[in-house]
Formats: sequence, C-alpha cells, structure tokens
Amino acid sequence: MDTRLDFLTNPVSAKVVKHIAAAGKALADSTLPAATHELVALRASQINGCGFCVDIHTKEAAHAGETQVRLHLVAAWREASVFTDAERAALELAEEGTRIADAAGGVSDEVWANAAKHYDEDQLAALVSIIAVINAFNRLNVLTVRPAGEYQVGQFG
Repeated sequence: MDTRLDFLTNPVSAKVVKHIAAAGKALADSTLPAATHELVALRASQINGCGFCVDIHTKEAAHAGETQVRLHLVAAWREASVFTDAERAALELAEEGTRIADAAGGVSDEVWANAAKHYDEDQLAALVSIIAVINAFNRLNVLTVRPAGEYQVGQFG
C-alpha cells in the first residue's frame, strides 16, 4: 500500500502537521488522565477508520501500561465492564464529537452533562481538544491512505 501524499515531507502539509502536532503536545500538561487521553484517541480513530492512528494509540497505550483487555474492548465499550464511569463518559463524548455530522444537534446536552459530572472545566477543554486534534490527524491519514503497522512507540516524540 502506497501513501498518496507524504504530508510529513510535503512543504505545505508539513507546516500544517507541525501546528496540529503542537496543539496535541500542549495537552500533555493537562490533568486529564493519560489513559483517558489514549482511549479517546483510539476510539475516534476506530470510528474514522484510521488504521495508522489506531496503530499509534494502541501501542502508546500499551507502552504506558494499558491492558490488552481494555484496548480490545474500546470498540465495544458500552458492553464492557472494564471502564470507569468517567472513561465511559469520555468515550461517549468522543463518539458524538467524532460523529457530529451524523446528528443534527451535534453533541447532545445529556452527553455533555455526563462528561461534566466526571471532569472539571480544564479536563473538559482537554477532552474537546483531543477529540478535535485526533479527528484532524485521522482525516489526514485516511485521505492520504497512510498505512498502519510500522509505528514504533515514541516515534513522533
């Protein structure tokens, strides 16, 4: 499988990627649990069919200590008993935030209120930002057919 466009080396897209990546790195200081960050990025990537990002976030989460059981169950989180109520609220927010075109009203008030029960304003800001950033990366990878499977933990620093 060949990538249609290497947006990491193309001078125009490389500038854009640099800024999107910087936005993602700004979230590293957030008080949002790192596991929640990875689970949300993984779920959005699954929804968007971004194999490259699924590869990244499963490997990074596993490297950070996430269990294989939880990683395998992210796609079926509603039926899984291995996630906390807070993680479930974050995953639901990630799903609705990723599928905004599928619902006339975008993210429902109920989903937002549920997330707000578990996360403070700064953590909600981090969640929203993670969802936006991962969706941007998913679209770059899917549009350019970036293959999955060769990512090495820490590769993008």
